[in-house]
Amino acid sequence: MCEKDEKMGKFTLLTQDGKARRGILHTVHGDIQTPVFMNVGTCAAIKGGVSPTELVDIGCQVELSNTYHLHLRPGDGLIKQMGGIRKFMSWKGPVLTDSGGFQVFSLASLRKIKEEGVYFASHIDGRRIFMGPEESMQIQSNLASTIAMAFDECVENPSPYPYVKQSCERTARWLVRCKAEMERLNSLPDTLNPNQLLFGINQGGTYDDLRVWHMDEIAKLDCDGYAIGGLAVGEDAETMYHIIDVVEPHMPVEKPRYLMGVGTPVNILEAVHRGVDFFDCVMPSRNARHGNLFTWNGKMNLQNEKYIADDRPISDVCNCPACRHYSRSYLRHLVHSQEALGMRLAVAHNLFFYNELMAKIREALDGGYFESFYQKYRVILAQRVPDGQ
Repeated sequence: MCEKDEKMGKFTLLTQDGKARRGILHTVHGDIQTPVFMNVGTCAAIKGGVSPTELVDIGCQVELSNTYHLHLRPGDGLIKQMGGIRKFMSWKGPVLTDSGGFQVFSLASLRKIKEEGVYFASHIDGRRIFMGPEESMQIQSNLASTIAMAFDECVENPSPYPYVKQSCERTARWLVRCKAEMERLNSLPDTLNPNQLLFGINQGGTYDDLRVWHMDEIAKLDCDGYAIGGLAVGEDAETMYHIIDVVEPHMPVEKPRYLMGVGTPVNILEAVHRGVDFFDCVMPSRNARHGNLFTWNGKMNLQNEKYIADDRPISDVCNCPACRHYSRSYLRHLVHSQEALGMRLAVAHNLFFYNELMAKIREALDGGYFESFYQKYRVILAQRVPDGQ
């Protein structure tokens, strides 16, 4: 029987500035310095053609992939046969796998939710699929990710109070089943990663009392970390920040905190300021593929005509591959012409920026000046790049 290394999953809180936290999560696949942004490779690849080896060069610490999508294609059994997701995609760092719970929200027209789990129609070929807490844990164990996420239901905001109450009560029951199944899987002799960690997910829509009740309930289960789910799915930013403020005092101090699917650079700054440690979002890569870039001077739409003959880099303080070698003019031409190279370089730039943002946040926390950093950049990063910059 494989025994879990008790050192794995320990979260060390190094310092705090107000509620903002600087820490390290120790995992079997390496230490994760927090706050951290996880680069989203849903199907074990970054959309836009940035390779796993290039992720190292742009500062990525953690790669995130999706249980539902990899279960459908190429199949979690195949990935286990190939040695797990890290070996399959030639990525040496930690990997977090989302549980498939978000697809309960995003594929609403293709699924039916019951106590035992969720019945899906595949978005690829329509075949029937069932996924419950045990199945999600089994798939994630086959993938051998570093961190597995609990199976949950993500509801649309706003949703009626009675439904959200019923949903988050069921999600709490599902977490009990997830934890029991992961403990069983981690004890099996053929499990690829017997040190796999489990994060529980807080739900409750935009209702303060449900959020607090649910967080208090799942905290009793002593998971390796806790996420705030069900945000950035219809509510405005101020409501999202309010929910973080409501939930944060009820989250275990000694466990990492993850805000799922969020968001813009300003969203991240605001959430770090409120005590969050982990982030992920498709935004930097999705926006980049359409020429929408992030810089230390603000947001830039590369398809704007004013960049047609601009020979400057996207940013003269950025060390990404695009900024080191190419002009705004050339990159605009590539993106405007829908050339794959333009998409790839733009995605590399945005991911480099997000990872550099997290590194600078960590430096500010280490140096004791996070509050001034936050006050400065929450304004700058929300604006458009001023003319002439």
